[in-house]
Amino acid sequence: MSKLSRRTFVKSLGAASLAPATLLAAPPLLAAAAGATPPTQPSAATDEKPLYLFFNADEAAFIEAACERLIPHDEVGPGALDAGVPNYLDKQLGGSWGAGERLYRSGPWQQGTPSQGYQLPFTPAELFHAALRAILAEFDGKTAFKELSAEQQDAYLKSLEAGGKDLAGVPSAAFFQMLLQMTVEGYFSDPVYGGNKNMVAWKMIGFPGAYANYYDLVDKHGIKLDREPMSIGSDRHGLVHPDPNIPASL
Repeated sequence: MSKLSRRTFVKSLGAASLAPATLLAAPPLLAAAAGATPPTQPSAATDEKPLYLFFNADEAAFIEAACERLIPHDEVGPGALDAGVPNYLDKQLGGSWGAGERLYRSGPWQQGTPSQGYQLPFTPAELFHAALRAILAEFDGKTAFKELSAEQQDAYLKSLEAGGKDLAGVPSAAFFQMLLQMTVEGYFSDPVYGGNKNMVAWKMIGFPGAYANYYDLVDKHGIKLDREPMSIGSDRHGLVHPDPNIPASL
């Protein structure tokens, strides 16, 4: 994401936190503007590799590179890898949401209008596995996506966003939209869902998180709220304890 687009995006978002993954329509591509190259070395927050249960090694390599191009690490703030976004995708897709627990699954599977929402026969997990299988086959024998330059990665992601590609039955635009939506969610959601590691995104936008009350502030107006962010799973020492019913990081 370019410096200007990152600032515009954060300003438009404000202090809103995002719920777990949905199948809503996604905004335009957040990849970096042409010529803008993020630092080659992500911050120390990415040193600890997540344990992937849904993605295999090749899938994880593509997802990590793609997410980092959608929200790259730069001087404005942390990137998707800093925030552990791929871990969020892995845990959501590997859980009940990925299995389509609340999706209507009886068809008919016909092309719908934008107002009708998601119309494909795939569960989110099936959609990702099918699309990634087709994408990896496309790069088979060629330079891997993660080894491409930033500009080449952006061009490929934009080709997915533009649509017209069939990814093993998954329209490329549908895959891109879900990838982008989940990347943004993983970046800004509560850490108990597996992303927003160390609440780096909340610290960037000044969102305080899930404080139980603001009793000491109810009669104060026009002041800056300057508190360390708190997860819904934080204890009094600031440690995040994932809810066992939420498929977060292991």
